[in-house]
Amino acid sequence: MKRAVSISIGSSRRDKKVDITLLGEKVCLERIGTDGDMEAAAELFRDLDGKVDAFGVGGADLGLLIDGHWYPLHSVSPLIRHVRKTPVVDGHGLKLTHERRIADFLERRIKPWLDKHGRRLFMTAGVDRWGMVRSFADWNYEAVYGDLFLTLGIPIPLRSVDGLKRLASFLVPVVARLPFKWVYPVGESQEKRTPKAVEYFANATVIAGDCHYITRYMPDELPGKVIVTNTTTEADVELLKRAGVKYLVTSTPVLEGRSFGTNMMEAALVAASGRVKPVDYRNASEYFKEIEGYLKQIKLEPQLRELN
Repeated sequence: MKRAVSISIGSSRRDKKVDITLLGEKVCLERIGTDGDMEAAAELFRDLDGKVDAFGVGGADLGLLIDGHWYPLHSVSPLIRHVRKTPVVDGHGLKLTHERRIADFLERRIKPWLDKHGRRLFMTAGVDRWGMVRSFADWNYEAVYGDLFLTLGIPIPLRSVDGLKRLASFLVPVVARLPFKWVYPVGESQEKRTPKAVEYFANATVIAGDCHYITRYMPDELPGKVIVTNTTTEADVELLKRAGVKYLVTSTPVLEGRSFGTNMMEAALVAASGRVKPVDYRNASEYFKEIEGYLKQIKLEPQLRELN
């Protein structure tokens, strides 16, 4: 059996282990959280290097791939400084391929609902999910991106893809050198709820992005909304259901009550494929073609659940 392990700096309460079959191979998927302890995560990467078939970096990105340009996150790269043998991925392989088609999926599944209620998008952050940004832009969603006010506390909404590109060009290189916990919840902080930017949640018909951002900042009530995310636990689903969410769409499949992160599912594909060559997101065009081929083979589709 192949083994893919996602080592996350997120909460250990979200840990999960399941066995699945991918590309004709049995693969054990295991998510291990270190409760915000980056050094403990680095030690796990070191100890398991060469003993597992693929690593996923959970709760963080190694960098941001925006419009073909790779911006490394320097505070995250030390996590994998000891890895010498096992391929490492952080989810970009699915974010730039599979999530690129998420709006198409919505059109196939709930087009009448969208026609009636409108296509107003609030993405909690866009720079870390460029494929999803482009997907919604292709369908001409009226968009607001919360990168500045949710991530950095700068009270400026971004409303265009060009605005995100400009943000990336002058601000991401600076942010990339900040401690990661300054811009993203890690460990126990992932469990805290501090509603914020309520008007943007309220105005949107579709709310998309990282599940931690959504559940942390969302208001108590989101009646009739569509949530597009992943990495959902049963507790997350119950929270969204109580809030009145109409549809929950997860870009990765729900396995035993849990939708794993893109890094975990990408690592599972890498493990099942037998790839041993390192993944370099700076020059990843051929690798993304490989991932596209695997996705076609397994016919991976987002999952839609009607909650209310």
